[in-house]
Amino acid sequence: MIATYRGNREAAESLQKETGCEIVQSDISSPEDRAALIDLARSRAEHLDLLVNNAGIAPRERADILDAKPEIFDEVLETNLKGPYFLTQLAARWMKDSGRGRIVFVTSISSFTASVNRGEYCISKAGLSMAVSLWANRLAEHGVTVFEIQPGVIRTDMIAKVEQIYEEKIANGLLPQRRMGEAADIAKAVRAIADGLLDYSTGQVLHVDGGFHLRSL
Repeated sequence: MIATYRGNREAAESLQKETGCEIVQSDISSPEDRAALIDLARSRAEHLDLLVNNAGIAPRERADILDAKPEIFDEVLETNLKGPYFLTQLAARWMKDSGRGRIVFVTSISSFTASVNRGEYCISKAGLSMAVSLWANRLAEHGVTVFEIQPGVIRTDMIAKVEQIYEEKIANGLLPQRRMGEAADIAKAVRAIADGLLDYSTGQVLHVDGGFHLRSL
């Protein structure tokens, strides 16, 4: 197993200790890094069983969409949407040839929930949701399945600055299951896919959000 990181080597090393995986510094927004990653995987294995697209960044600064900057928009879209889309292209060609494989896109509730102070992020995740449908349709006949894991409020570095705000919202009823999600909740969903428990459900969206997506009156 190969796990990538861009800046947080400490977190990558922690994962390595837990799982014994190989860690590689890689920038998903770089075409060269994407190609190098697939080449490395090819040098380690005859076929690719699983690709998990979980790289993602928040905008460097939150700004009302009336004040959004093109360079920040581009930065977010390059990493969150274009990078996974074209890494999947490279992986899908390999999987197609071997007639097997599973692909996971980790998106967000932001794919359908508007946050007007981080429009870049919402658009990137909405685009990624469509990528799931596209790749699932294209690869199904070749024995390759594609899934979307749609996390809600998860305790990660990305929300560290606003974690307390989310905790208060959750306590006040934001989520039917009144707790913040943990990284382990996402890992369990990935494990179910990796173990083949959803092999007849290509294109499926797994809501790992404590019930946020539910509508009630």
